[in-house]
Amino acid sequence: MYQTHILKNGLKIIHQQAVSRAAWCGLIIGVGSRDEREGEEGIAHFIEHVIFKGTERRKAFHILSRIEDVGGELNAYTTKEDTCIYASFLKEDYERALELFADIVFHSVFPAKEIEKEKEVVIDEINSYKDSPGELIYDDFEELIYDGYAIGRNILGNEAAVKGLTREDLLRFVRRNYHPGRMVVSSVGDIPFDRLVRLVERYFGEVEGEEEPLVRVKPEVYVPRRKVVERETYQNHCVLGSVAYDYMQDKRLALSLLVNILGGTGMNSRLYLNIRERYGLAYNIEAAYTPYSDTGIFTVYFGCDAEDLERCLQLCRREMETFCRQPLGRMQLLKAKRQMTGQMMIAAENYENMMLSIGKSFLVYGKVDETETVCAEVEGVTPELLQEVAQEIFAEERQSVLIYK
Repeated sequence: MYQTHILKNGLKIIHQQAVSRAAWCGLIIGVGSRDEREGEEGIAHFIEHVIFKGTERRKAFHILSRIEDVGGELNAYTTKEDTCIYASFLKEDYERALELFADIVFHSVFPAKEIEKEKEVVIDEINSYKDSPGELIYDDFEELIYDGYAIGRNILGNEAAVKGLTREDLLRFVRRNYHPGRMVVSSVGDIPFDRLVRLVERYFGEVEGEEEPLVRVKPEVYVPRRKVVERETYQNHCVLGSVAYDYMQDKRLALSLLVNILGGTGMNSRLYLNIRERYGLAYNIEAAYTPYSDTGIFTVYFGCDAEDLERCLQLCRREMETFCRQPLGRMQLLKAKRQMTGQMMIAAENYENMMLSIGKSFLVYGKVDETETVCAEVEGVTPELLQEVAQEIFAEERQSVLIYK
């Protein structure tokens, strides 16, 4: 059973008690790359790097050592809609971790010398993606799908934008966005909840509440496109897909189930069995669905030899057309539900994943459904609903295609 609390300044706390010597805790901030203004491209991710480089009372070495000196691990990530700083540590070090989170989020000074050094690191990270077409193509596909909208921009930004960032830019972005009302402290570990609340209150309670609402421009216009990019790659790489349901739409769970059947992580997905096992046309083929606050994106990715590209595209579309044309059989649906609920149950046993998941859910929905509740919702998905979702999302006339040749 999850326990929750909200401080007077709006900061949320969610905790799952777990009998373990280790603990997992994170601070999830509801701001990401889509919240950057013109001239700030890449700043949310860049701050995630330099936020560890010094505070009013700590040097970079002392920040990193604060958790790692006691055997823990400190980490962070940035997405299009949120930023997270999190750590794993022994349960007796909760206060150490929470004090450090508050220090680096609210008291970072962003030393100018460190900013210039980290620019080179981030530019190297940007350039490294150019050597990984199987990863880069996803970012380019979102830019194709969300053409003209901030949500379509690459999280890392671009070299020119990163080089132009200043200390004043970083401080301005933090002041505008890092407010308690947009934050969740998420925890999984063996600590009494009332003690966790007292610790969070001690280190976060005096921070002023949110001053201005977060305004995001919803992508309203979607026009399917086909784009071919000439690249010197051994294989051709391809992503096809379309816009999909956002976080709030009821059909998102049915789409997740459908995508899992089509090309999920298991080696028994339709695309894997057909394109890889039956025809041997692609080593890597997968489908994914990513929901956002006001939109979502469905993708199918594969890499293949140039002469097999159109054949693979044809086979992918044929599989999707099958879902549109006829409802899934009762036994097929039962098997798919069992697979998905099993995956969810196993994932819930990973406490770090659980901590990040419940924190994100509490940030987005203001609540967290128990795993058993979600599994029951999966059981309620009907063949007719899956066919309806397939017709809305998988229809060929809705699909955009991006190809690296």
